[in-house]
Amino acid sequence: MSRRHIRVAVAAALLIPAVGACRGESETQLPTNAEIRNLYGPAADVLLKGNVVDVQVVQEDSQLQRGGAVWAKVGPYIYLFSPPTQKLFDLFPGLAGVRVRTVDESGTWVADALLRSGTLNSVTWKNAMLKSAKARSEGTRRPSYIIALTRYGEEQTEFKYNTKYVRGQ
Repeated sequence: MSRRHIRVAVAAALLIPAVGACRGESETQLPTNAEIRNLYGPAADVLLKGNVVDVQVVQEDSQLQRGGAVWAKVGPYIYLFSPPTQKLFDLFPGLAGVRVRTVDESGTWVADALLRSGTLNSVTWKNAMLKSAKARSEGTRRPSYIIALTRYGEEQTEFKYNTKYVRGQ
């Protein structure tokens, strides 16, 4: 075997595994709509759009009337800072983000927030879920928990609110 043949063989031996490794990295696994639905349950409409999960949840009109702008703002964060969202990011590293959109009972958009992958780490996830749990369980009696969750959510996400429900955003 000539030197030239040996060089070609060595180069090929080095390149073939590298090509395979590159292929594996680019083929990131994303969740199916069924997997997303299983995590969030029947109360949410879910859809994978590209590499972003969209979750849509109906917020009760009575809640929006009683709580006004405070309740309109907090809607997306209740679902974003939750075990299902954290699990999606943990299981599917190719996921770019999760967007939660709330609508009223007539289907009118109320609010949405996008949490990008990597925004929260293991410590900040615990903090976010604690704030969300307090807002869900104690928010009616102590609106300060809802306000705290909303402020935290606004610091961590890209968000928008419908001016019908929230003035002076």
